[in-house]
Amino acid sequence: MKIVPYFTSMLAILLLAGCSVQNNQNMEVFETSASGHKLEKITEFQTLENPVVVKILPEEKFQTITGFGGSFTEASAYLLNQLSKQNRDSILNAYFSSRGAAYSLTRTHINSCDFSLSNYSYASVPGDTTLEHFSIDEDRDDLIPMIKEAMAISEDGFKIMASPWTASPWMKDNNDWRGGKLLPEYNDTWALFFSKYIDAYKNEGIDIWGVTVENEPLGNNNNWESMHFSPEEMVDFVKNHLGPTLKATHPEVKIFGYDQNRGDELEEWARIMYENDESSEYFDGMAVHWYASTVDWFAESLQFTHEAAPNKSIIQSEACVDAEVPHWQDDEWYWSAEATDWGWDWAPEDQKHHHPKYVPVYRYARDIIGCMNNWVEGWIDWNMVLDRQGGPNWFKNWCTAPVIVDPEMDEVYFTPLYYTLTHFSKFIRPGATRIGFQTSETNLMLTAAQNPDGSIVLVILNTGENPQQLEVSVPNRQIAFSISGQAIQTVVLK
Repeated sequence: MKIVPYFTSMLAILLLAGCSVQNNQNMEVFETSASGHKLEKITEFQTLENPVVVKILPEEKFQTITGFGGSFTEASAYLLNQLSKQNRDSILNAYFSSRGAAYSLTRTHINSCDFSLSNYSYASVPGDTTLEHFSIDEDRDDLIPMIKEAMAISEDGFKIMASPWTASPWMKDNNDWRGGKLLPEYNDTWALFFSKYIDAYKNEGIDIWGVTVENEPLGNNNNWESMHFSPEEMVDFVKNHLGPTLKATHPEVKIFGYDQNRGDELEEWARIMYENDESSEYFDGMAVHWYASTVDWFAESLQFTHEAAPNKSIIQSEACVDAEVPHWQDDEWYWSAEATDWGWDWAPEDQKHHHPKYVPVYRYARDIIGCMNNWVEGWIDWNMVLDRQGGPNWFKNWCTAPVIVDPEMDEVYFTPLYYTLTHFSKFIRPGATRIGFQTSETNLMLTAAQNPDGSIVLVILNTGENPQQLEVSVPNRQIAFSISGQAIQTVVLK
């Protein structure tokens, strides 16, 4: 058995994060870099020429932050059950403890998805329109224990968004797990299904914070579980079935529409979902994914969606390094422009420019910063844990996760993606407000937020090879520090 070699030392470093540091004007700086820093607390800085000037504007207030985190999948939960208790505990603590990433917003799947061990539904009896045989027994071995253990570890708690990939095949016009549409005669049954699911999880002591109507409603016909909706069909289903059902049985649960990629399609859905008060009544917001591009976070479509309904939320509900078998114990790869996604091979020619090779760490950091700066309130990664093949996945749709494990050897690898996510989740807490800033430098990406305790958090990404000097001013204060080349940095101002 091999225990994670550097996680213990990282926790020792992170224990300092809650302590007030009096030197350097109560500033704490944490850095992850291509040179080897892993969320390391930095106390000594270079003094460089040509500083980047940043002015923090706390009086400019934007969206309230819901949280950051990852997803509970059957694949991740199954893998945790194959590890020693020490390694299982180390992973769950790394994600959910206050010493680790302190995840505050998560997602899980309703029924099976591609990152399940097989196809399954909680309503497996054809024609059971009242769902008398509804059962979540499929989740009891792996998924529910993982969620409950995470809940026991988390000090502040976390929200759970739940998404179906498909209704039971017998409710669909093609009687298949993949593709097809919900038959109109089962609209009320499928709405009841959501309520039964929320009830069943509540009986397990697990509260569902929100649901999306359908994962990726644009769908597919021959891959993994899916079900198609047009925006008009989803509005009709929510307006006449799901919305009234949940208002009557679970009015506290939020409903999010769309749940697919940003870009032109997002704008189309926003126009139709938010056309008027009647169409938008039951929607609490929009869920979005990042798979339309490895380099663009589609600021214009996010801005359009916010402006279409300023009182509705935008949650980034899924992202991962897809179409890649994970690189094991190879930090350098995650800092190199060698990753490809589905679009490298399969995107139409007019969309190829959206899918060049990319640096995984940069893609994560750029996307989260870009989303935050364009009204997104929460950001959720996909699988928390995968194996060295990038599964298990019944369709063999291999992907990468922030934590990779080898169950046979009982080994764990915390990739640089884990630390990248922690730069946001640990330090920008639920209830924080994204605040304004001005900067003289366009080569650095940054975002700023003010936590409920008054602390200001600045997250900076330097994709250049050279370090940069920064001079940051906040009301009545000015601080100076440097960021390494090829690094992400979180600055906490007490």
